[in-house]
Amino acid sequence: MRIVVAPDKFAGTLTAVQAADAIIEGWHSVSPGDDLISCPMADGGPGFVEVLEAGLGGEVIAVSTVGPLGEPQLGAVLLHEGTAYIESAHACGLHLVPRDSATAEVASSAGVADLLVAAAGSGVDRIVVGVGGTASTDGGAPMVARLRELVGAAADDPATQLLPSQIELLVATDVDNPLLGATGAAPVFGPQKGADSDAVDRLEARLADWALDSGSDPMAAGAGAGGGLAFGLYVLGGRRVPGIATCLDAVGIDAAIERADLVITGEGSFDYQSLRGKVVSGVARRAAAKARPCVVVAGRCDVGRREAAAHGVDEMWSLVEATGSVDEAMNRPYESLVSLAASVARAWSASS
Repeated sequence: MRIVVAPDKFAGTLTAVQAADAIIEGWHSVSPGDDLISCPMADGGPGFVEVLEAGLGGEVIAVSTVGPLGEPQLGAVLLHEGTAYIESAHACGLHLVPRDSATAEVASSAGVADLLVAAAGSGVDRIVVGVGGTASTDGGAPMVARLRELVGAAADDPATQLLPSQIELLVATDVDNPLLGATGAAPVFGPQKGADSDAVDRLEARLADWALDSGSDPMAAGAGAGGGLAFGLYVLGGRRVPGIATCLDAVGIDAAIERADLVITGEGSFDYQSLRGKVVSGVARRAAAKARPCVVVAGRCDVGRREAAAHGVDEMWSLVEATGSVDEAMNRPYESLVSLAASVARAWSASS
């Protein structure tokens, strides 16, 4: 039996690569003769570069940059066949700072500029920026300002080309929120980063000023992604592409599913957000298109079976249900996932 294992990260506990390893280990403990193909996934947020390196290979170059609060930070750029892949969370990730209102107001996207410069200088034709999991809600303004400094462009010359014109800039995100308004970056994502209502109002005002100064469209689809980092990349000439589809296509998931008997995907919390352009729904749709069954393993499952089935999910398995508590699932995530995957194998493997 051949199984494609394509999970997202289990946020706060396991990377996508670790989750795939745990699922494979658990399955092989029951059915060692089955062929499991590891295809860890990401949708443009944290883990984007690691997942693509695992699937594509290529060369990873280390880049010295700054974090959300200006602290020294080490990022990375993946180079593969003329394309540079950047993970914005390396420079402005929410995991790098405390989650509180004060931090939410001052966290900066400036360090993404260092990653862009490194990518542009590597001789590629295309740069793909994974946008997600950011601590900043600054519309990418500090990133653009730092990029001007790094390339020696005058601050009062908005026409200056900040990236080589021959390089295509793609913004990988499945978030379609605009920069401003009730569904914009500040009111929707600010509270997730710790911003209280007053901080959200101040962030919204700053974003509005930046949008006016830049002359770009703040209501463009996806401009609010990454706390508006996508908007800053649009200012640089970037074009939005689907985050999960970019990852799925890059690693050749369709061909892998075509040769498989079963697909397993998963994430920390399988909820209704998961059905809106996230890894699990993206993988399940690809499995359904190839008429392959798809099983979800997750930390917890908050989606009804009927809704899950409508998105191509045949069965759901929950770590919380299997272990009996959230604490147990969180305290021993790898071991718990190994055990759960063994249970899935007993139910699904033809050789169990």
